[in-house]
Amino acid sequence: MSDERTDQAEARTRTRAEIDLDAVRTSVAALAARAGAAATMAVVKADGYGHGMLPCARAALDGGATWLGTAFLEEALALRAAGITAPVLCWLSVPGERFTAAIDASIDLSASAPWTLREIAAAARSVGRPARVHLKADTGLGRAGATPADWPALCDEAAALQAEGVIEAFGVWSHLAFADAPGHPTVQAQIGVFRDAVAIAEKTGLTPTVRHLANSAATLVSPEAHFDLVRPGVSVYGLSPGPEVGPPGRFGLRPAMTLVSHAALVKRVPAGTGVSYAHRYTTTGDTTLAVVPLGYADGIPRAATNLGEVLFAGRRRRIAGTVCMDQFVLDIGDDAAAAGDEVVLFGPGGRGEPTADDWAAALDTINYEIVTRIGTRVPRVYR
Repeated sequence: MSDERTDQAEARTRTRAEIDLDAVRTSVAALAARAGAAATMAVVKADGYGHGMLPCARAALDGGATWLGTAFLEEALALRAAGITAPVLCWLSVPGERFTAAIDASIDLSASAPWTLREIAAAARSVGRPARVHLKADTGLGRAGATPADWPALCDEAAALQAEGVIEAFGVWSHLAFADAPGHPTVQAQIGVFRDAVAIAEKTGLTPTVRHLANSAATLVSPEAHFDLVRPGVSVYGLSPGPEVGPPGRFGLRPAMTLVSHAALVKRVPAGTGVSYAHRYTTTGDTTLAVVPLGYADGIPRAATNLGEVLFAGRRRRIAGTVCMDQFVLDIGDDAAAAGDEVVLFGPGGRGEPTADDWAAALDTINYEIVTRIGTRVPRVYR
């Protein structure tokens, strides 16, 4: 009876993002196999790249991940509140963060500058237990991390605080700039700078337990970057990190999200009908329009106007006219359709529907943006 109620409730849902948790498990298992002897951290930041952080975190751990990664402390604390005990690294903070809560929850923290170490150390003193810290080196991304000029001072600070017993310098890490372009010379250059950073840390007296550099792309195609731990993100959810890396199926990855809606209205209109705001599309003959109840408030880019494609009434259809806040329109010609018929915006592609990669290519962006921007009005349904 409960299954029947669930089916009926789903049938009434105008739009949903179907998340295949078996696909997450399968993709993580494939990534862990690629990682070899290195451990696998599944990155679940940004609500699991739009897929739902908690269900995907559990699926990733089932698939062979032994670590989880988040950008912000609130994400890491939510994992602990849900009862997840696996090691978690949180890496993006500003002065005044709740480091005491992180230490109480046994969350690993990242430090790119001495101020971070000092605030973490102060929190550790108040809690009465040491904090586990990963020192981040800027090896060429030009984002977070200590530059080569600043790195020795960061290591010296960490060594002094470790000697005091308020931190454990558990990891040294960095991030690649061009890993999705495997032949780019910066990949090998950054690996070399990272090795130098580890050597400097060790000369300071630090003995990091984990060294980690590899993101999704490097996990898949740059084994020399694996070190002790890899940190796949987008590929946890079955997506390729870039066209130069290769399609997901090449690596045993299965896209996990299918975005589904249903037509809210189907109607005939005459030739010359202007469609949606500013009439950026005008019908060229008598035709049928279908209104789809999804818009930019749900994460459908307004830039998809006259560009984005969906699967509807047996064929791919291009959005006709301006994407609105809550809806967009399809021109389906003389094909038969009715209100309530299914619209598939993107999915794995096995039924002929567009993929997140197709949407990214049409909009000159990346698949990361396509899946992470799907808004909270769209319920996630887990399979």
